[in-house]
Amino acid sequence: MCKSLKLIPLLILFTHCFDTPHTFRVAPLFSDGMVLQRNKIVDIWGTASPNTDIQILSEWGQKLSTKSNDTGAWKAKLTTANAGGPFFLKINTNKESFTIKDILIGEVWLASGQSNMEMSLMGYPPNDTILNYKEEIRRANYPFIRMFNVEKQFSIVPAKDFKGSWLEASPSQIEKFSATAYFFALEIHKKLDIPIGIIHSSWGGSPCESWTSEKKLFELGLYEETLKEMNQNVPNKVVEKWFGQFNSIEIPKQRDSNDRLEKEYEELDFSDNQLNRVDYNDTEWQETILPGRFDSLVSSNFDGVVWLRKDIFIENVDVDYDLHIGYIDDMDKTYINGNFIGGLNGWGYWNKKRKYKISKLFLKEGKNTIAIRAIDTGGPGRFEGVMNISNNIGDTVHIDGAWKYLPVAEIYEDKIYTYSQNYSIKDRPSFLKYNPFMPTVLFNSMIYPLIPYTIRGVIWYQGESNVGRHVEYNKLFPGMIKDWRRRWKNDFPFYFVQIAPYKYTEEIGNHQSQLLRDSQRKSLKLSNTGMVVTLDIGNFSNIHPANKQEVGNRLARLALVNQYDSGLNPLGPILTSSSTEKSYVELEFEHVGSGLILKQSKFNEFEIAGEDMKFFKANTSISKNKLTLNSKNVILPKYVRYAWSDIPQATLFNSDNFPASSFLHKVN
Repeated sequence: MCKSLKLIPLLILFTHCFDTPHTFRVAPLFSDGMVLQRNKIVDIWGTASPNTDIQILSEWGQKLSTKSNDTGAWKAKLTTANAGGPFFLKINTNKESFTIKDILIGEVWLASGQSNMEMSLMGYPPNDTILNYKEEIRRANYPFIRMFNVEKQFSIVPAKDFKGSWLEASPSQIEKFSATAYFFALEIHKKLDIPIGIIHSSWGGSPCESWTSEKKLFELGLYEETLKEMNQNVPNKVVEKWFGQFNSIEIPKQRDSNDRLEKEYEELDFSDNQLNRVDYNDTEWQETILPGRFDSLVSSNFDGVVWLRKDIFIENVDVDYDLHIGYIDDMDKTYINGNFIGGLNGWGYWNKKRKYKISKLFLKEGKNTIAIRAIDTGGPGRFEGVMNISNNIGDTVHIDGAWKYLPVAEIYEDKIYTYSQNYSIKDRPSFLKYNPFMPTVLFNSMIYPLIPYTIRGVIWYQGESNVGRHVEYNKLFPGMIKDWRRRWKNDFPFYFVQIAPYKYTEEIGNHQSQLLRDSQRKSLKLSNTGMVVTLDIGNFSNIHPANKQEVGNRLARLALVNQYDSGLNPLGPILTSSSTEKSYVELEFEHVGSGLILKQSKFNEFEIAGEDMKFFKANTSISKNKLTLNSKNVILPKYVRYAWSDIPQATLFNSDNFPASSFLHKVN
């Protein structure tokens, strides 16, 4: 730790002196253990009785006065010193007095996004864990690294109140740290030898629009109908009257972050056991198409339990079959002719492929009935991937297409309401059910109330939930960045992680994540931004790659280069220009170090195409910062693309061993 830090014991302790109720409050960020941005004029704010005089005294030598307004709100501006601490801050009114203790002054960053940013040092056991997490937790003893976790909440209007507390990077508390943000902070702390504070505000599965303000979404022309519907929702009494006529079950609650609730969901009774029977009369059921969404069959954002049934015809019943259903988000129980053949109940199975064995003893020659009880607990509820049954002698029966469906239970707030057999879903009132993945709701509750706490910049890891909507993301993501900067009145650096390779679909012609990665790459046109490429550290079968150390280190490198004058080279190669000569394309890159490196792989990730955009594998050669491509199949090349699939192999690097991004480029 740097020599300028004060390590003296604190001399002033907080003591309650009054029996009267306390009306004076500071925002939760201003609490014991906090980190303030160094060498800045920082805001501090809170509430008090109207027109109350307030005095603030800092241990680093500042004394100031302010006064609450007619509604009780107050704000003051503190000038911070150079990096140091721990300090205290004493705040007095004529009736109340308290002290904020153990304050550090250093560098403060905001970390936000979805599950890959939220993922703690423990990860999501048992399958999704952080690389060497036990050792990382054991040796996490950095008292000058702090993290404030903003507790999860969502709101359709901007909120002022939120909860959270500052934690210290110690073995007893580090399990609650965002792993990506921790490794980012650790790298900067080691290089600069000063305190680092992270304000962590993330929600797994959240899309970018949830973190964007209503005003900005209207400016961008996005989600206008949804926002209007949110603002004109039906009265609560109408909704409560509908659900009040049905029995309810408490939604299972996790005991800790590792609890998958498998037993709890397995034991839930929806009074629907007869729906898997072959002779059940489903003639009045409605039809839908699978694979596809089933959470929009009742309303635009239905969460709950839906039965789906389909009759299939099998000629050869002398052998066993395997049932393939791709992914079911989130849970399922699957039957053939009334016989249970498999299912996954509990959290964390939304992206796990279903493959269940069908014994020949369960089959009949001719018509057979498949019945699936699917549960969606929130967010998208869908079937995705190839759907068929097959045997080991080459017979395949496709089961995609039309399925009959019946909703049998719906999640509303903290309960599951089980529909009776006599109800009609047509009688259900049309209303919008609020959830944390709707537009604006996380900005309102987990970003807006943090403003204007002084930060150096933002690190962001999000995008998986926007795969398939890359055109929208082209506007949405840069728009969100601009909006945050405008509201903070600060053109702070914004560094983000490009989503890693992951097998989103089994369908070869339906890969889409490369388009989202390219949208992220294009966002670099916005000033004071930087992107971490993860093509070389992803996991094709796990959307939560384990190597968060390298992700955090690469984010830190961007900050060290641009904010802290480290003298390092930036990250991977960035395509800057292109030209053609006859049938050859020449691409020029920046940030190549001493030169580009093309690593050997059985996969050639470079393709070129003519005006018709029919792509062919390209021959490649390298000269320092330039890459030359050609193909005998393309006489007049117009387009070039690299790593253009859900699961590409990283082959293009710079001399510092950082990979280039996926890209689709029209040749100049």
